[in-house]
Amino acid sequence: MVSAATWIRYAVGKLQYSASIGWKNYKGGQITDRELGDTIWKNFFQGKLTCLHYNKGEEMAPTLGDQSCTLLVRKIPWVDPKKVFVGDVVLLKDPINSEDYLVRRLAAIEGYEMVSTDEKDEPFVLEKDQCWVLADNENVKPKQEAKDSRTFGPVSLKDIVGRAIYCLRTAVDHGPVNNSPFSMDLDSPVLEVELDVDEMAKSHKA
Repeated sequence: MVSAATWIRYAVGKLQYSASIGWKNYKGGQITDRELGDTIWKNFFQGKLTCLHYNKGEEMAPTLGDQSCTLLVRKIPWVDPKKVFVGDVVLLKDPINSEDYLVRRLAAIEGYEMVSTDEKDEPFVLEKDQCWVLADNENVKPKQEAKDSRTFGPVSLKDIVGRAIYCLRTAVDHGPVNNSPFSMDLDSPVLEVELDVDEMAKSHKA
């Protein structure tokens, strides 16, 4: 049973999410200022903070398994350094193919100095709204198989669509995703309210 304190934290997060959605649509010209309030309240009462994403591949093993998994993703409509943190496993648009999505770990954000193990590469600092994402699997070849920032360089924070908070590999093998401690605390009420393992198992592609 979800406690009252958890419900309050969840409601606050949902209100912030709904306001971000409304503001993003308003700034993008999809809605007028008269529709802004209705959009916020509609998302608050009818929307969800999460969605399911099917992930395939071994790039994020062992974190997400070495074959495939179904992820519960906390949606983040307006991404900035106060909403995602180094250590988070994020869902982002593929910089190489905009129709696809990747799941990678956030390794650095704007302001970080990046120093390569290859002496031929010059150090550089990530610019505003840039981030660096990496695959967890240390057994894949960095530039050939990992398909991360070592291949395509820095990516925009705006390309991040959410944070993976729960992973289902099989109906009996599932659990929370290991993110930054701050994010795991933020996401705990969302997990308590919106996690439905049975629904995830039904959607999972074995």
